[in-house]
Formats: sequence, C-alpha cells, structure tokens
Amino acid sequence: MSETTELAYIHRFVPATDADRLPVLLLHGTGGDEHDLIDFGHAVAPGAALLSPRGNVLENGMPRFFRRLREGVFDEQDVIRRAHELADFVAAAQLRYGIAAPVALGFSNGANIAAALLQLRPEALAGAALLRAMVPLKEAPTASLAGKPVLLLSGASDPIVPAAEAALLAERFAAVGARVSAHTLPAGHGLTQPDLNLTRSWFDTATRS
Repeated sequence: MSETTELAYIHRFVPATDADRLPVLLLHGTGGDEHDLIDFGHAVAPGAALLSPRGNVLENGMPRFFRRLREGVFDEQDVIRRAHELADFVAAAQLRYGIAAPVALGFSNGANIAAALLQLRPEALAGAALLRAMVPLKEAPTASLAGKPVLLLSGASDPIVPAAEAALLAERFAAVGARVSAHTLPAGHGLTQPDLNLTRSWFDTATRS
C-alpha cells in the first residue's frame, strides 16, 4: 500500500490481489480524505486495486472535489474543470501503477464528481457506483456511455439529495446507453448495510474484467 503526493492529488494506492477484478477509484464525500473509503472498497470489491485521491478543494477546511455556491448548488464551471483534472489524474495513475481504467465508487460529493466524469470524460472510467449522487450539470453532455455499468443508490429520507435528482440522473445515463441499476433505499444520506450489500453484488456481476 502506498500514499503519495505525486501526480495531481494526494492519494493512496492499494495493489490488486485478484487479477480478474477491475481497479476501483474511491471518491470520498465532503470532509473525507483518501482513507475514508478504503475499507468499503475492500468490502465491495475484494482483491481489486484501489486508487483513492483526496479532493483538491477546501470548504471551511473540509476536502471536496469541486466548489459549491451553497448546499445543493454547484459551481458548474468548477465541476467541469475539476472533472477534467480528475480524469487527467486517473490517466496518469494508470501509467504509474499499470492499471486499467477503473470503476468509480463515489459517495455524496465523490459520487457527484464521478457522475460529471462519466459525462465529460467517459473514457476515464469503466463504470461507476454512485451513492447519494445529484445531477452535477444542468445541461447534460451527450457523450455515449454505451454498455458502461452504472449503479445509483439513493436514500428515501435523504435530506440533501431530492428523489427527483437521483431519478433524473438515472434517466440521463440510460438515455446515452449506460446499463443503469438504480435503487432507493430506506435510508438517509449516510451509508447503510444495504448500500454495502447492493454495491458488493453489483461489483460481482457488473465489473469483472
């Protein structure tokens, strides 16, 4: 396991122990860091290589992957800039660590930047599991996601992500060819055991190389 400030993000990399697993790009929520989702990654994709960057944006001292103007309102120009920055980091990490295009596993702010990455730089990812994601861009890019697996897990009582947001995101991904699996769980914004179970099942069936 390594932790480094090289490349564009402080990050951790955990080498694979299962060659049949696609690598996983772990993207934390607001206030998280490169350590937050390591255990979750091991649990849902055992043996996969894990690439876990820390968001480069600070909001009141808390790391994020892009700026927001207020709760639920994103700085879309920054979303676009940071999505390209993250895609370039992923490409550099592929060369550095000798890994294939990863499957993103993002929570909250991390899920939002992963959604933007899929829309703006789809070649950077082999798929994505988006936990508590919102629509990152009002005008959705139309790049094809033909065949890419996408999991969306939302919470029925989530006070941050309206149900309509998750539904619209699922519709947009399906419209450009993604293989979408969407579920609304009896949960709030935080992750639960059903999130872990569904994500692990999805990784087992959708993301084997």
